[in-house]
Amino acid sequence: MSWHVHFYNKALQEEILRLPPGFVARFLRYAERMDIHGPDLGMPHTRAMGKGLLELRLKAAEGIARVFYCTLVERRIVMLHQFVKKTEKSPPRELDIARRRMMEIKHD
Repeated sequence: MSWHVHFYNKALQEEILRLPPGFVARFLRYAERMDIHGPDLGMPHTRAMGKGLLELRLKAAEGIARVFYCTLVERRIVMLHQFVKKTEKSPPRELDIARRRMMEIKHD
């Protein structure tokens, strides 16, 4: 049984597809793998962030980007938030956005 990748909203999907080409290529490759193998691709591709939040780790010639996501029943993977990484640690603001969106969709 396969998984299905979804997006928090259409705007997020468009943001991800507007990232530099290296990031988009990695995202599409990893999303395809997630459809087949599930949400945990293992390091260095994915990492658990705690309390059900996970991150997709995109590294390309353009730098480093992250896409936070979670899983829902019926084998759904929901992409919640993306950002291009400029510091060593993920900024708290970016994590807060992803956690808030995760709580919103899990309680609807």
